[in-house]
Amino acid sequence: MTLNQIKSFVLGRRLATHEAEHQLLSKRLALPIFASDPLSSVAYATEEMMLVLALAGVGALWLVTPISGAVAALLAIVIISYRQTIRAYPDGGGAFIVSSENLGLGAGAVAASALLVDYTLTVAVSVAAGVAAITSALPDLLDFRVGMALAFVLMITVANLRGAKEASSLFAIPTYLFVVTVMVMLATGFIECADGVCPQAESAGLDIEPEVAGITLFLVLRAFASGSTALTGVEAIANGVQAFREPKARNAALTLTAMGAIAITMFLGISTLARLFNVRVTEETLDTYGTVISQIGRAAFHGGVGFWLLQVFTAGILILAANTAYQDFPRLSAILADHRLLPRQFRNRGDRLVFSNGVVLLALLASLLIIVFDAEVTRLIQLYVVGVFTSFTLSQAGMVIHWTKTREPGWQRSVVLNAVGSVTTGIVLVVVSLVKFTHGAWIVILAIPIIVAMMMAMRRHYLAVAAQLRAISVEVESKRNHVILLVNHADEATDRALSYALMIPSVSLECVHAEEAGSDDVLYSWRGMHADHPLTLLEGEDRSIADRVVEH
Repeated sequence: MTLNQIKSFVLGRRLATHEAEHQLLSKRLALPIFASDPLSSVAYATEEMMLVLALAGVGALWLVTPISGAVAALLAIVIISYRQTIRAYPDGGGAFIVSSENLGLGAGAVAASALLVDYTLTVAVSVAAGVAAITSALPDLLDFRVGMALAFVLMITVANLRGAKEASSLFAIPTYLFVVTVMVMLATGFIECADGVCPQAESAGLDIEPEVAGITLFLVLRAFASGSTALTGVEAIANGVQAFREPKARNAALTLTAMGAIAITMFLGISTLARLFNVRVTEETLDTYGTVISQIGRAAFHGGVGFWLLQVFTAGILILAANTAYQDFPRLSAILADHRLLPRQFRNRGDRLVFSNGVVLLALLASLLIIVFDAEVTRLIQLYVVGVFTSFTLSQAGMVIHWTKTREPGWQRSVVLNAVGSVTTGIVLVVVSLVKFTHGAWIVILAIPIIVAMMMAMRRHYLAVAAQLRAISVEVESKRNHVILLVNHADEATDRALSYALMIPSVSLECVHAEEAGSDDVLYSWRGMHADHPLTLLEGEDRSIADRVVEH
């Protein structure tokens, strides 16, 4: 098989441009493809809060309930704010577009850089968390987690190179099955608690030795920051309005609302059952007792079939949650390339009408993170959230400026909604940056300005080249055309090339052949067929053909 045949077999047949319309998504397919990230975040958001609170001992775990309520309220605020963004930017109101148009290109570049970092981390964290769900049920696979994670990244990459619609069709079923299974788990758990006696997690009797002295404000803020991972991916729908079928804005807004309702319900339910079932978790005991959601599932389903289905579907959605980033990273890269902030190759669509270069770059960056951090969720999660809250804050601040400039009907209400969203996410951004700085957030805080500087340097380069091209004045002179015909064999194809070259007006033709095995036969055949056009032999078999032609 040729390379093109292999490519066609793996990725599918090449699509014509007019078929792009058929790649648009219905609400039914858009929900799993865009919402898999925020929906899957509930599988580990509660756990991340509890890991922080456990530092103060068992007595601090009661705080998981009020902190979860605060995170849920924040999620509701952000969703309402992004509904306003979708209404104002029905053609797609990503953080870059909103920030650039209302706050300036510099702010837009910061928002875009933050999102690119966040999307990369989304893939790494989601896949690593999915692998953790698998190893939680099958501990013997723990030593193979990096290889498993890389294999899943490859699978998702290939699926997305085949096209958005095919990816959504593939990922829809696991996402819906996860939601149904979690809802059944929550219902089962609350029903069992109805008689006043809740089933207890295997870790319920675990004695956690405090590592810090008492419950401090810093500890609570750090737990809140860790729980805020439940908000990751919320912006994906606002960024990807163009992927929806008509009416795009309405379908996107409805999908965003549905996603928010499902995510908040599952998140609060898991946090509540974690308290009722007396789930206890530390970094040292994760491998022994499993993740928080697996402990709840084991207790609610009494370790039966329901528990194993929960583990399978949790692993599935966590891995497939990376797909949200695969939708927005390439699309954002293409927009940045249009604004000359990234190489223009990122705006080119591949055979399947997807931004293939962006898909491949995302896969490479995420794979690098997985290798460097050994596919450990706890280490990767420390880098998370800073990027997404940076984009939240800038986007909502930009919307405040947008409403004050346009003054559309009902603009005062919209200003208030987006102002509340901007201030709230801004405060959370400061908190997250401070409490997670020494735990790894400094890497992201350092990376964002470096990426912004690279973007602005690239834009200056493109603008300078454009200015030079405009300034060039060329005087057209009548001159002879010198054509070099590279001959491989004396055959019909070469005859056609020779005939075409001779059709060029005022042509000066030179035929050359790079020396290789069988060159004597080529020279002999050429002399018999084209005696009027001598064939020059380029010697030097130890050098490439290109080098010999250039030197000649």
